[in-house]
Amino acid sequence: MSDEPLLAYVQAAATALDLPLTPERAQRVATHLARTAALAQLLEDFELGPEDELAEIYKPKLHLTLDA
Repeated sequence: MSDEPLLAYVQAAATALDLPLTPERAQRVATHLARTAALAQLLEDFELGPEDELAEIYKPKLHLTLDA
C-alpha cells in the first residue's frame, strides 16, 4: 500500500474508534503500519515445506466413567 491509502485508513479507524490523533501522529502510525505490513509480507513470501508446517494440535479424548 502506498502512503495515502494507509494514512486514510489510519484516520478512518481513529475516527471510528473515537481516538484523537493529530495529523503528525496519524502519519507516524501510518508509517509504522507500512513497516509492519512489509515485515509481514516477508513472512508470507517465505516458502515452507511440509516438514516445516506445524503438526496437528494434540487433543486427548475424554474418558467418561459412569459410577453407579
